[in-house]
Amino acid sequence: MSDTLFPEFSQEDERYMRMVLALAEKGRGQVSPNPMVGAVIVKEGEVVGKGYHSRYGGPHAEAIAIADAGLRADGATLYVNLEPCVHFGRTPPCVEKISKARILRVVIAIKDPDRLVNGKGIEYLRRSHIHVDVGLLEAQTRALNQAYFKHRETGLPLIILKLATALDGKLATSTGDSRWITDEEARRYSHQLRTESDAVMVGIGTILKDNPQLTVRLVTGHNPLKVILDTKLRMPADAKVFDEGKTLIFTSRESLARRESYDAAKVSFAAVDLTEDGRLNLKKVLKELGRRQIAQLLVEGGGMLASELLRQGLVDRFICCINLSFLGKGIGYTDTIEYSNINERICLKDVKVSWLGKDLRLEARPCLPASSKK
Repeated sequence: MSDTLFPEFSQEDERYMRMVLALAEKGRGQVSPNPMVGAVIVKEGEVVGKGYHSRYGGPHAEAIAIADAGLRADGATLYVNLEPCVHFGRTPPCVEKISKARILRVVIAIKDPDRLVNGKGIEYLRRSHIHVDVGLLEAQTRALNQAYFKHRETGLPLIILKLATALDGKLATSTGDSRWITDEEARRYSHQLRTESDAVMVGIGTILKDNPQLTVRLVTGHNPLKVILDTKLRMPADAKVFDEGKTLIFTSRESLARRESYDAAKVSFAAVDLTEDGRLNLKKVLKELGRRQIAQLLVEGGGMLASELLRQGLVDRFICCINLSFLGKGIGYTDTIEYSNINERICLKDVKVSWLGKDLRLEARPCLPASSKK
């Protein structure tokens, strides 16, 4: 992966790459399905150019940094967190700009998994007699662009399951009342997750009970695609989700015939196969969303959908905002999960717990035991 088998990176190299990652982070929620990318150009110990990919279809980080550096890029080192592109897309290939700028060394955090790049950018640079080192802060870069890497490597979106519960794990009271379990800061965080995601998904039960808008209102940002799972197409034509933005409804092939009663300008439909118990096949739903270039999917409920995603091992990130209260005999989110052997239970790894105002925020990676994976 480098001009040397095991490149030795200096503390200065690491410092500049951390600067790159901080720049790349600025593109969060703005560039998907593209990755977040930053670039820094250094010459004789001085940063002479920097940039980041700020919007989908806009200039790439390397191009911005090269333009910022101007003639000072000649003989400099470029730091970038993802392999530069080599193909013509919405913008010209970055490798050509790097070569024409007479940059002597390029430090890349990680190879781009996209089949159109995937080592070809590195090869181009080396053929242009540019020294290339790869692998600096690779894990941090993969974590930053977790959704991009999963989508490019599997064709599936990164699944974030976000719930708001009481301390006893209940989503709502026994009558279905859930507004509001958590305080405003936790709700603002939910809106931040929405604008960072390509789509937000709920089941029809949540629509019928809460009639949510599923838009971004408490923070600044774009509205994600709204995805509704509705096997029997019970969706009210006047539901609030139709008031603003785009909506996609997954339903059964049998129910699809009734789509004519909805406004085609506001909603589109996709039919998927049902499971043996008459539910929409979630794996096929996710595959179709991936095909539609949804790289990050935020799931907000309800309890049955959350339970099935967890049971099938489809959740990549589990986020639970927990209010320090009890609801008792309420509605939970593990109702379809049942084990006779305690060793088969779902466990959480890489757990992070923090305060979010008056609520606790728990973030983790759910893991099924090997015997439970299908």
